[in-house]
Amino acid sequence: MIVAIIQARMGSTRLPGKVLKEVGGVPLLKIMLQRVIAARKLDKVVIATSVLPTDDPISDFCASEGYECFRGSESDVLSRYHECATKIGAKVIVRLTADCPLVDPKVIDSVVELYKKTGADYAANTVPPETNTFPDGSDVEVFSYEALDRAQREATDASDREHVTFHFWRDPARGFKTAQLSNTEDWSKYRLTVDYPEDFDVIKVIVSDLFNDGACPSLTDITEFLKSRPELTSLNGKYYFGQGWK
Repeated sequence: MIVAIIQARMGSTRLPGKVLKEVGGVPLLKIMLQRVIAARKLDKVVIATSVLPTDDPISDFCASEGYECFRGSESDVLSRYHECATKIGAKVIVRLTADCPLVDPKVIDSVVELYKKTGADYAANTVPPETNTFPDGSDVEVFSYEALDRAQREATDASDREHVTFHFWRDPARGFKTAQLSNTEDWSKYRLTVDYPEDFDVIKVIVSDLFNDGACPSLTDITEFLKSRPELTSLNGKYYFGQGWK
């Protein structure tokens, strides 16, 4: 069973409650879920949040919208993934993060296909970052339950446990077989993640202009739109919206 596990939390210091911030009355998490469920290679989608009371709104959202929600450690996200995957019997895990609401379902399918084709333990599009050709915020990572179980047992570094997949690719000596999806055009200068208020401003413009009447624009559509809107163009890896970062 191939399961997409979307990690989500409310406790961002730079943009509190970002995953449930609304565009046109629709929470970003719902916009993301509508895109994720359009992927054809997934058998199940689960939201994984923390047990902290501050993340109750995410659990409440899932209950009201009919999505499965798992709750685990706030800081040990590797443990959260492992417990969630174990509970639901996932054989292959697709890791997604809720601060990437515009993830493309076709890219999800492509990374899953790359994982299968190469026989990798871990496949991704934006990792490793040095050879990434995709926008920040289009991140898809796919790995086996066996690799996740091994990382759960081996990883001791705090950053490895917080970021879940560092243990797979940061040290080749660990012996994980990895694969990276390449894009025909280098879009790595674009930023589609939601981490700062300015990021949310950019996402609002994209969603308001492209996501009408149930449309599910592709990553190509989104990047072409950004090319046509120079005020949204990235500079040195950061978006400048209007007068720029404040």
